Amino acid sequence: MKYLWVALGGALGSMARYAVGLWIYERMGTRFPYGTFVINISGCFIIGFALTVLDERIGLPPAWRLAIPIGFVGAYTTFSTFEYETLRLAQHGQAATGLLYVLLSVLLGYGAVWMGMAAGRVFA
Repeated sequence: MKYLWVALGGALGSMARYAVGLWIYERMGTRFPYGTFVINISGCFIIGFALTVLDERIGLPPAWRLAIPIGFVGAYTTFSTFEYETLRLAQHGQAATGLLYVLLSVLLGYGAVWMGMAAGRVFA
Protein backbone atom coordinates (compact mmCIF):
# COMPACT_ATOMS: atom_id res chain seq x y z
CA MET A 1 0.00 0.00 0.00
CA LYS A 2 2.92 2.36 0.73
CA TYR A 3 4.18 2.08 -2.83
CA LEU A 4 0.72 2.88 -4.13
CA TRP A 5 0.68 6.19 -2.19
CA VAL A 6 4.15 7.11 -3.47
CA ALA A 7 3.13 6.16 -7.02
CA LEU A 8 -0.08 8.18 -6.82
CA GLY A 9 1.77 11.24 -5.56
CA GLY A 10 4.49 10.71 -8.17
CA ALA A 11 1.98 10.49 -11.01
CA LEU A 12 0.35 13.74 -9.91
CA GLY A 13 3.72 15.42 -9.38
CA SER A 14 5.04 14.48 -12.81
CA MET A 15 1.85 15.68 -14.49
CA ALA A 16 2.03 18.95 -12.53
CA ARG A 17 5.68 19.37 -13.50
CA TYR A 18 4.86 18.96 -17.18
CA ALA A 19 1.85 21.30 -17.03
CA VAL A 20 3.61 24.03 -15.05
CA GLY A 21 6.76 23.85 -17.18
CA LEU A 22 4.77 24.04 -20.40
CA TRP A 23 2.65 26.92 -19.12
CA ILE A 24 5.74 28.90 -18.04
CA TYR A 25 7.70 28.28 -21.25
CA GLU A 26 4.73 29.26 -23.43
CA ARG A 27 4.58 32.61 -21.64
CA MET A 28 8.24 33.36 -20.98
CA GLY A 29 10.17 31.51 -23.66
CA THR A 30 13.32 29.45 -23.33
CA ARG A 31 16.06 32.08 -23.17
CA PHE A 32 16.37 31.33 -19.43
CA PRO A 33 15.20 28.01 -17.90
CA TYR A 34 12.18 29.72 -16.32
CA GLY A 35 10.04 26.58 -16.16
CA THR A 36 12.57 24.53 -14.22
CA PHE A 37 13.37 27.53 -12.04
CA VAL A 38 9.72 28.09 -11.07
CA ILE A 39 9.20 24.37 -10.50
CA ASN A 40 12.25 24.11 -8.24
CA ILE A 41 11.29 27.17 -6.17
CA SER A 42 7.65 26.17 -5.84
CA GLY A 43 8.74 22.61 -5.00
CA CYS A 44 10.86 24.02 -2.17
CA PHE A 45 7.81 25.87 -0.87
CA ILE A 46 5.58 22.80 -1.18
CA ILE A 47 7.98 20.51 0.69
CA GLY A 48 8.51 23.07 3.45
CA PHE A 49 4.76 23.57 3.81
CA ALA A 50 3.83 19.89 3.57
CA LEU A 51 6.42 18.57 6.01
CA THR A 52 5.64 21.29 8.53
CA VAL A 53 1.91 20.56 8.42
CA LEU A 54 2.51 16.79 8.47
CA ASP A 55 4.94 17.06 11.40
CA GLU A 56 2.89 19.47 13.49
CA ARG A 57 -0.69 18.44 12.83
CA ILE A 58 -1.65 15.38 14.83
CA GLY A 59 -3.98 12.86 13.30
CA LEU A 60 -3.05 13.06 9.62
CA PRO A 61 -2.63 9.60 8.10
CA PRO A 62 0.96 8.48 7.38
CA ALA A 63 -0.04 7.99 3.75
CA TRP A 64 0.08 11.77 3.28
CA ARG A 65 3.82 11.76 4.08
CA LEU A 66 4.33 9.14 1.39
CA ALA A 67 2.11 10.79 -1.22
CA ILE A 68 3.13 14.44 -0.91
CA PRO A 69 6.80 14.99 0.00
CA ILE A 70 8.08 11.67 -1.37
CA GLY A 71 5.76 11.01 -4.31
CA PHE A 72 4.48 14.38 -5.49
CA VAL A 73 7.47 16.60 -4.71
CA GLY A 74 9.92 13.87 -5.71
CA ALA A 75 8.39 13.74 -9.17
CA TYR A 76 7.61 17.45 -9.42
CA THR A 77 11.00 18.97 -8.66
CA THR A 78 13.64 18.89 -11.31
CA PHE A 79 17.05 19.18 -9.76
CA SER A 80 18.68 16.93 -12.34
CA THR A 81 17.19 19.07 -15.10
CA PHE A 82 18.46 22.16 -13.26
CA GLU A 83 21.99 20.75 -13.27
CA TYR A 84 21.79 19.79 -16.95
CA GLU A 85 20.49 23.22 -17.99
CA THR A 86 23.22 24.95 -15.97
CA LEU A 87 25.90 22.89 -17.67
CA ARG A 88 24.38 23.58 -21.10
CA LEU A 89 24.38 27.32 -20.41
CA ALA A 90 28.08 27.15 -19.55
CA GLN A 91 28.83 25.03 -22.61
CA HIS A 92 27.12 27.60 -24.82
CA GLY A 93 29.20 30.48 -23.51
CA GLN A 94 26.57 31.74 -21.07
CA ALA A 95 28.51 31.18 -17.86
CA ALA A 96 27.18 34.38 -16.27
CA THR A 97 23.58 33.31 -16.94
CA GLY A 98 24.38 29.86 -15.51
CA LEU A 99 25.86 31.40 -12.38
CA LEU A 100 22.84 33.69 -11.99
CA TYR A 101 20.56 30.66 -12.37
CA VAL A 102 22.44 28.74 -9.64
CA LEU A 103 22.54 31.69 -7.23
CA LEU A 104 18.87 32.59 -7.66
CA SER A 105 17.80 28.95 -7.38
CA VAL A 106 19.72 28.38 -4.14
CA LEU A 107 18.83 31.67 -2.48
CA LEU A 108 15.17 31.78 -3.50
CA GLY A 109 14.79 28.03 -2.90
CA TYR A 110 16.05 28.48 0.65
CA GLY A 111 13.63 31.36 1.15
CA ALA A 112 10.76 29.36 -0.34
CA VAL A 113 11.39 26.44 2.07
CA TRP A 114 11.40 28.91 4.97
CA MET A 115 8.16 30.54 3.77
CA GLY A 116 6.56 27.13 3.23
CA MET A 117 7.40 26.15 6.79
CA ALA A 118 6.01 29.43 8.10
CA ALA A 119 2.83 28.96 6.08
CA GLY A 120 2.59 25.37 7.28
CA ARG A 121 2.67 26.52 10.89
CA VAL A 122 -0.37 28.71 10.22
CA PHE A 123 -2.29 25.62 9.10
CA ALA A 124 -0.85 23.17 11.65
